[in-house]
Amino acid sequence: MQTDFLPRHVAIIMDGNGRWAKARGMSRAQGHLEGVKRVEEIIKVARDMGIGFLTVYAFSTENWSRPHDEVSMIMRTFILVLGQKAKELRENGVRINFIGRRQGVPQEVLKAMDEAAIVTKEPAAMTLNIAFNYGARGEIVDAIKSIACQLNEGKIKDDDIDEKLISSCLYTKGQPDPDLLIRTSGEERISNFLLWQLSYAEFYFTDKCWPEFNKEQFLKALDSYAQRERRWGGVKV
Repeated sequence: MQTDFLPRHVAIIMDGNGRWAKARGMSRAQGHLEGVKRVEEIIKVARDMGIGFLTVYAFSTENWSRPHDEVSMIMRTFILVLGQKAKELRENGVRINFIGRRQGVPQEVLKAMDEAAIVTKEPAAMTLNIAFNYGARGEIVDAIKSIACQLNEGKIKDDDIDEKLISSCLYTKGQPDPDLLIRTSGEERISNFLLWQLSYAEFYFTDKCWPEFNKEQFLKALDSYAQRERRWGGVKV
């Protein structure tokens, strides 16, 4: 792997926990727990390789429609993992940043998120964006509302609205857009994830379900990215 061709920012849609578990006669809860192990593994690999930003799609705004027992289990697991791993991530040079809406998220989950963000708030080698209660259309709506508010307050004029301003109102403000999107489990869509930010990203799809997506699979995705010629409007980069 040539580090000169590493992406600065990798985004991942972690799909297939339930299908992986079902194929093995296991519960969906076991699939999600195995998925957590892969998150830990990929974070470590990305940090060690010098990738500055990693964004993982942990829980979408649509995921609330899943069975109540499954959602409750995901919430409990999320709280537990944040409490156990935040200090370790800080010590290993990782800062946690949450992107998504806070409305509708249980208070105990918000508390765990806030505490993890505080624990890891110091400057770090890598920023881990956790997309939780996230939907890209909602993110764009929130950005529009922010711009409308600035207009109403006279802070900006119509002519000030451009791509740079819109980007500064997104949840990922101040960060480079993802260079590479990875999606597991054989699905080939982006499912309302980072619609604005992925405009020029390279996509990598794999049939492997998320619990199978280990270090070797991640390196394979990075190698595929390194072989590509990136172009913006036909210009080789």
